[in-house]
Amino acid sequence: MSQVCIFLAEGFEEIEALTVVDILRRAGIGIQTVSITGEKQVVSSHKVPVMADALFEDIDFAGVDMIVLPGGMPGTKNLEAHEGLMAQVDAFYEQGKWLSAICAAPSIYGHKGMLKGKKACCFPEFESHLEGAEVVRDPVCVSGKIITSRGMGTAILFGLEICAQLAGRQKADEIATKIIYTPAQQE
Repeated sequence: MSQVCIFLAEGFEEIEALTVVDILRRAGIGIQTVSITGEKQVVSSHKVPVMADALFEDIDFAGVDMIVLPGGMPGTKNLEAHEGLMAQVDAFYEQGKWLSAICAAPSIYGHKGMLKGKKACCFPEFESHLEGAEVVRDPVCVSGKIITSRGMGTAILFGLEICAQLAGRQKADEIATKIIYTPAQQE
């Protein structure tokens, strides 16, 4: 079974994080919420306290298949400022393991040069930070082993795409049906 870690920093966007957790748990994919604050309770950008499953320092990254970074402010800046997490992002990229991010958080991969020659999307105000990427306006974009998404309104699609990549499109479609999700028509 795949193992995923989604990282929580003070000021994370709770819908973007917890929607992914919900969808992956429904699919039977192992996912842990991981606090980078040194405390299990992390307060979101909208002042919602969330109890993480684990602390960053307790994670054995050898068994992790994907890193997920939710957006939110100042959550995205706090994620990027965490040296240990950024070292793991670099290691995952070098090893060809999955990286994903939503809203403002894809900017982290852009700042690291990981999006050069790839397609990517993010919250519109952060598109200039997707350095070297072909910026697309799709709700979710998969390019190589990087999944990006635009924001809170695309969180369900983001979670379903992560599910599809790790457990297959059929499983993602099954979850979408169970949660009564019908994507809106694309423009």
